[in-house]
Amino acid sequence: MEVIFGLPKGCTNKTHSYCPGCMHGVAMNLMMHAIEKYDLLEKIVIVNPVGCGGLGLYEATANYASAAHGRAAAVATGIKRSSKENFVMAYQGDGDIAGIGIAETIHAANRGENITVIFANNTTYGMTGGQMAPTTLLGQYSTTTQDGRELKKHGAPIKVAEMIANLDAPRYVARFSLHDAPNVLKARKGLEKAIEVNLNGGYSFVELLTNCPTNWKMTPAQTVQRIIDYNIKVFPIGVIKELA
Repeated sequence: MEVIFGLPKGCTNKTHSYCPGCMHGVAMNLMMHAIEKYDLLEKIVIVNPVGCGGLGLYEATANYASAAHGRAAAVATGIKRSSKENFVMAYQGDGDIAGIGIAETIHAANRGENITVIFANNTTYGMTGGQMAPTTLLGQYSTTTQDGRELKKHGAPIKVAEMIANLDAPRYVARFSLHDAPNVLKARKGLEKAIEVNLNGGYSFVELLTNCPTNWKMTPAQTVQRIIDYNIKVFPIGVIKELA
């Protein structure tokens, strides 16, 4: 019997520890498939800071390095500069990458560091209590916006991918959504392209629109509909920048 789909080599058979319906597991699976395609498992270093994405290290056999909250880009930079033979990637959430780590995020991109950054955007601080993140939508409830995010009080959601794309050095910047199968397949192609750019010496950045059933206080099906109705309108999906 021909096997047409299966776990990538970098994933174990363990049940993941994400909340039921969380799309972090989908993102990690896509990431490991892309790594397998380019046969990078033996030289990959994935940098995880504080956040839900860090739970992936229990289900993957790749080399991981931990970073303080928001500092993944800085740690990834150090690893790549000191061991150029390794393929270095950072996997970060929105509170991490756009909040406490915005300086490291922007300056690593501006320098064009030879790393790939994967940004899981679920518009909330998922692991630390559901507080408002820089990407939280206007009107969205959180533990720190009891009446919803307000423009005059909290500002508008930060569009990190667009900020990165406006810099000169990044070679590939894209945003995809994981809310249904066709978009998951597009995200997989985008991750593969990001890795290709990295292998050719460039900086690449991929944002993935994900969900958080626990902190959104919705069923997984409801979160999918919210991504379609709201998140994609605020964070349009597609390739934002691609340089030859």
